[in-house]
Amino acid sequence: MTTTYSPAPVRVLRSVPAAAGRGALLLPRGLVALAATLAGRSALATRMLRPGATESGVGQRIWASLTAVVLGVLALIPVGAEVLCVARGLCYGLVDRGPYDHSWGGPTLAGAWAAHFAIGLPFVALGLLVLAGLDGLHRQLAAPLAGRRTPVWAVPVALVVCAAGALLFTAWLRQI
Repeated sequence: MTTTYSPAPVRVLRSVPAAAGRGALLLPRGLVALAATLAGRSALATRMLRPGATESGVGQRIWASLTAVVLGVLALIPVGAEVLCVARGLCYGLVDRGPYDHSWGGPTLAGAWAAHFAIGLPFVALGLLVLAGLDGLHRQLAAPLAGRRTPVWAVPVALVVCAAGALLFTAWLRQI
C-alpha cells in the first residue's frame, strides 16, 4: 500500500472546514460539557470538549468548559459575519429583489450577483479561518484533557483575542 505525501499547507487547508465547524459550535459544546461535568457525567464532558482525550479531573474539565463557553461567545461574531456574507454576498440575487441600478455590479441582476459573490467569497474564507483559529486556540487551552500542558502563549493570546472581540462588539453597538 502506498501513501501519498501531502505538504503541510495542504493538510492544514483540508482540516479548516472541520475545525471551523468545531469553532462555530464551541458555545453549545462548552455549555453541554459544563452541565455534564457538574452532573457527574465526565465521559460526556470529555467527549464534548476533546474527542479521544483521556479521563481528566473535574477542575480540568471545568476550565476547558469555561474556555469553550468564552471562546464560543466570541465565535458568535464570525458566525454572524458568515451568515451575512453568505446571505448578502453569495446568495445576493435571492435576497435582493432589485432594482439593481445602484448596486455594485448593476444595473442587471447577473452583474450585481457576480459582484457581490466575488466580494463575499474572500470574507467567507476569512470567517472560516477565524473559526478554525478559535477552535485551535481552544484545543491548546484544553490540552490538559489530552495529558499535555497548556502552552505558555495560549492564555495571553486568548485574553487578547477576547479583548479585541469585546472592542469590536462595542464599536459595532455604538454605530447602530
